[in-house]
Amino acid sequence: MARKSKKLPALNSSSMSDISFLLLTFFLLTSSINTDMGIQRRLPPPSDPSVTPPDIHRRNTFVVLVNMNDQLLINGEPGDINSLKDRAKEFLANPTNAANLPEKKREHIPLLGDYDVSQGVISLQNDRGTSYRMYLQVQNELVAAVNELRNDLAKDKFSRKYADCTNEQKEAIDKAIPATISEAEPKNIGDKKK
Repeated sequence: MARKSKKLPALNSSSMSDISFLLLTFFLLTSSINTDMGIQRRLPPPSDPSVTPPDIHRRNTFVVLVNMNDQLLINGEPGDINSLKDRAKEFLANPTNAANLPEKKREHIPLLGDYDVSQGVISLQNDRGTSYRMYLQVQNELVAAVNELRNDLAKDKFSRKYADCTNEQKEAIDKAIPATISEAEPKNIGDKKK
């Protein structure tokens, strides 16, 4: 006599895949994904090795140091993040032509005419232990200082905000108020200067 094989009852798995897909969709839509913070910058073109960089006078340099405890040293004096933007604006603008603030060079700029362009450079150096949050805050404050100066000039010369200016007007303002932020390689406090 032939044996009868026992058939196990089959499970309908089509609804199981639907449920899995719905659960996956649910978790993707309800979970929060950390967004990356970053700095929007345009890198300078490659430098020509035969060209020597210009000498920068000490009075033309605004030095910002950030240590591993996220403390600021601004031009040799302790400072805080709340005053950084205003101090950077005063340095770059040099409204009173003070001898301890950067020199100005008169240049002819299309749409603006003769304009005194600041020769100031902001030099930023961080410790390797500086938190990323503090690094971004310092960068944001320095960029905000440049942006506010550009916005003020746009309102003065073109009666509109910098963002509302034409490309030609923005180019003129960028020449009048260059964003010269130099960033040195991060170092530990124990590193020896080379």
